[in-house]
Amino acid sequence: MAHFRPMLARHDITEQQWRVLRVLAETGPLEATELANRASILPPSLTRIIRAMEEREFIIRNKVKDDGRRALLAISLAGVALIEELAPERAAIYDAIEKRYGAEQYEHLLDMLESLIRSETPSE
Repeated sequence: MAHFRPMLARHDITEQQWRVLRVLAETGPLEATELANRASILPPSLTRIIRAMEEREFIIRNKVKDDGRRALLAISLAGVALIEELAPERAAIYDAIEKRYGAEQYEHLLDMLESLIRSETPSE
């Protein structure tokens, strides 16, 4: 994350907020418990993060049909726009990492990370 922190700081986004945006962009709407799990954020911290992100209109909270106690969180158009705005800079950072370590090691790292994610994601 050290490579990404300056980019996020320029846009006043924390690492945790970025993880929330990325997870919602990749998965679609989620309940808070599942979002906390997938973004590796403690539920009490996520509550604060959600509030801040709703204020900035990066995420939207919708009630679950037929169960007003539950809510689904989704990325908003503003959140998608931020991800798209940062895409070129993110790509440049990933390219620099790949050049530093070489394509083979970079691909191996991505494979290992994907394996780690699969091993920690409960089967559906």
